[in-house]
Amino acid sequence: MMFRIDRDVLAEAVAWTARSLPARPSVPVLAGMRLEVTDDQRLKLSGFDYEVSAEVTLDLQTGEAGVVLVSGKLLAEITRALPAQPVELVVDGAKAVVTCGSARFTLLTMPVEDYPSLPAMPPAAGRVGSDVFASAVGQVAVAAGKDDTLPMLTGVRMEIDGDTVTLAATDRYRLAVRELKWQPEQPGFQAVAMIPGRTLADTAKALGGSGAEVEIALSSAGGTGEGMIGFSSSGRRTTTRLLDPEFPKYRSLLPTEFSARADLSTGSFVEAVKRVALVAERNTPVRLAFRGGEVVLEAGSGDEAQAVEALPVDFDGDEINIAFNHQFLLEGLGAIDSDIARLQFTTPTKPAILTAGKPVDEGANEDYRYLIMPIRLSS
Repeated sequence: MMFRIDRDVLAEAVAWTARSLPARPSVPVLAGMRLEVTDDQRLKLSGFDYEVSAEVTLDLQTGEAGVVLVSGKLLAEITRALPAQPVELVVDGAKAVVTCGSARFTLLTMPVEDYPSLPAMPPAAGRVGSDVFASAVGQVAVAAGKDDTLPMLTGVRMEIDGDTVTLAATDRYRLAVRELKWQPEQPGFQAVAMIPGRTLADTAKALGGSGAEVEIALSSAGGTGEGMIGFSSSGRRTTTRLLDPEFPKYRSLLPTEFSARADLSTGSFVEAVKRVALVAERNTPVRLAFRGGEVVLEAGSGDEAQAVEALPVDFDGDEINIAFNHQFLLEGLGAIDSDIARLQFTTPTKPAILTAGKPVDEGANEDYRYLIMPIRLSS
């Protein structure tokens, strides 16, 4: 087996495939990356850890058919460091030789026959623009839990109802919900899937920015590949096993009536929160007092360091004093993708809703909502 290819093309493909390789493989062969040159002059790079698979297909100018398995992480480090010249890989017995300009690397190969076969893609369910998909997943995955002892909170729930996809994630302290339109393969298609949040976020980020569409493939109940979802775009495909579909009934958590509304400049609000949070201990909140045409931000108290800052605000409703975990608030502000941030309140002890700001006379049918639980202030 041999092939010759542009260095940048190979390095990008190897880096993308290496994302799915386990840091601590249960068996050594799972640390490998499978490289196959097909008879039609294509190079397939693939990785699989029994949970997540990734595969990239590239066109070659020169190649001899064959298969080899080498250390994926090492190959990624080598290709990233190579000079900007064509790369040639030749398999010689139990070794693979990588040559680029005057640089030459010899890698030991691994037994290809011990490597698991990649799962087949489930049936195609529909398509969505890669940029829209990446943006929506990024907005929601920020609220997914990081505690693996509560697996249902580490996922992103995907609900499909015809041409509407709803993504939701929560870690019990905040909830993010985003609706988007897509093109289903079948009108009226309905499905629910619980996707590992970290995997979905990595996949959406990697497939976004190409301007192409992402095809989403989802196994139907009782069908082949049950409990699996796949994503493919521009010669790249990835699959992942689904989590248990159990998830909190989140829609009942979203308030429908509010006692107050505040619209602020997102950039100014973010910078002010960051400044006052400098004196906040890890688990102490940033306090917000909304009244009249300003909001006063405070952190620290008593004998500790303290910070106070005031910002102008377009405020309507009952005056309110409320406090939030500053990191959760900043992550929500970073996700709304709007110059104006709108906070809507009911009481100081009930969740607030953060959305992109809109004129007051527009409807409240936001496609993205970020619910954040307040921290109870001691009296």
